[in-house]
Amino acid sequence: MSEFLLVPLALATSTLAATLGMGGGVILIAVMPGLVPPSAIIPIHAVTQLASNVSRAAFGWRDIDWKMSLPITAGAVAGAAIGGGIYSALNLEWLPLVIGVFILVLTWWPLPKPTGSGHVALLALGFYQTGLGMVAGATGPLGAAVLATRNKARDWLVINTAVYMTINHLVRSFAFGLMGFAFLSWLPLIIGMVVASVLGSWIGTRLRGFLPQRDFQFAFKVLVTLLAFRMIALPLLPVSS
Repeated sequence: MSEFLLVPLALATSTLAATLGMGGGVILIAVMPGLVPPSAIIPIHAVTQLASNVSRAAFGWRDIDWKMSLPITAGAVAGAAIGGGIYSALNLEWLPLVIGVFILVLTWWPLPKPTGSGHVALLALGFYQTGLGMVAGATGPLGAAVLATRNKARDWLVINTAVYMTINHLVRSFAFGLMGFAFLSWLPLIIGMVVASVLGSWIGTRLRGFLPQRDFQFAFKVLVTLLAFRMIALPLLPVSS
């Protein structure tokens, strides 16, 4: 029953994401190895983050820029098709190590981000965000450069980050279902994490105006780095009988 520790963690990380606009999904996926099997990490994370992001977007619907949805969705579908093929070819026992290394690279050596505010940049965002997400799970921070070219207002960025991540997680959840992942086998855990994620979005939306963001970045990087090293170590540790 240790996997149900993920329910309060989903609440905490969804609250964090709704408050600061980032960080929740990365921390959640970094604590999942060891609590659920490697094959279940990214599919369960995708469904849980779908609930977290769609609820965060719904609570701030007035700030949604609907014009972004179509190009991001088109890119996401293509990215899921390619990323799904890579995921199927992986040895899933080593998946925590792969995710851990990716998180370290993302945290300390950010990947190139498409720039610009047109449809091409949004199409590229949907493509690589979802393609990488099929393998690495948490890729939310990658889209900040694209959205910041449109509007730097905090509420707008938080809500529209939630919109493109909703598209990302919806497409990935559908892709994992087509690939045969048995979501019904994990239904009690998924329901608990979804409810916790929605509640966290509600709490974080109300906290957003009260908490400063300036001191968050360094602490977040240190915490995520420690969790990433834990993920990298898990497949390397001897299995007790």
